[in-house]
Amino acid sequence: MPDQLTLASQADGSFEVHRKPTRRDVFLAEMDKVVPWSALCALIEPHYPKPRADGGGRPAVGLERMLRIHLLQQWYALSDPAVEEALYDSVAMRRFVGIDLGREPVPDETTVCKFRHLLEKHKVAERLFEAVSKHLHDRGLKLSKGTIVDATILGAPSSTKNRDKARDPEMRQTKKGNQWYFGMKAHIGVDEGTGLVHTVVTTAANEADVTQVDKLLHGKEKAVFADAGYIGAEKRVPTKRGRRWWIAAKRSTIKAIEDEKLRGIMEELEQAKASIRAAVEHPFRVVKRQFGHMKARYRGLAKNGAQVVTLFALANLWIARKHLLATTG
Repeated sequence: MPDQLTLASQADGSFEVHRKPTRRDVFLAEMDKVVPWSALCALIEPHYPKPRADGGGRPAVGLERMLRIHLLQQWYALSDPAVEEALYDSVAMRRFVGIDLGREPVPDETTVCKFRHLLEKHKVAERLFEAVSKHLHDRGLKLSKGTIVDATILGAPSSTKNRDKARDPEMRQTKKGNQWYFGMKAHIGVDEGTGLVHTVVTTAANEADVTQVDKLLHGKEKAVFADAGYIGAEKRVPTKRGRRWWIAAKRSTIKAIEDEKLRGIMEELEQAKASIRAAVEHPFRVVKRQFGHMKARYRGLAKNGAQVVTLFALANLWIARKHLLATTG
């Protein structure tokens, strides 16, 4: 009997009096409080399968439960089968989703896959991003008068050792520095004041950063900050009175200044611009390092683009969590 009680306590965690909260426990507890569940479920509910009138058929898993599983996949870079296995393995994840293995099994990978396809079919990711942005705005995190633009490369499998004997036809190759990359780009517009992403655009990797600048502005900014890859960006956007462009100068341009005093002033200006632009790296770090999204997971820009948009919405919640927790409490 003592052995059986020990096994039972390990299964549901109810008797783990000496258990210490892990970083996963803390993370999931915080995200449970800051995600606007009702607003996000309301976006999906019109498209979610309804119970049959005659009561027949297999009952659908609860909408919020499936959404929670979907977000777990984004936070921990889990495939459909991997998230099913993780839920069986992790007490913290089951608690977050609301699954009691004594009463019910974990939704299988096919169910998880169908839910993801449902979101992709109805383009829910973009509206989810908008709902999160509204949630943040309503809690005092409003747009300032400055936008920082930047882009990052997300690699895709370049091997042709697959079923189609070909690389993803929608991905492209590009050179950065002395290295070639194959995949896609995530272009973002970040608010200077809050450090939150207000716009996301995805393209193939060979699209120059500057070509997307007109899509990354919300239109009310008085200042735009960008690195040297955006030189000439002001010519691609309708002129707006009072808007200033603070584009980094090429290093070769600064070195070419012969007057040492003038060169020193220009270097100080470039450092000041770089210190402001640094805020754009935080969302990239959260998506790539915190959430582990270093490479495109699916084939095609549409599916990967939807995931990237979702990831940046979640990154905004993570970046703003302390403010949200303080205002929610």
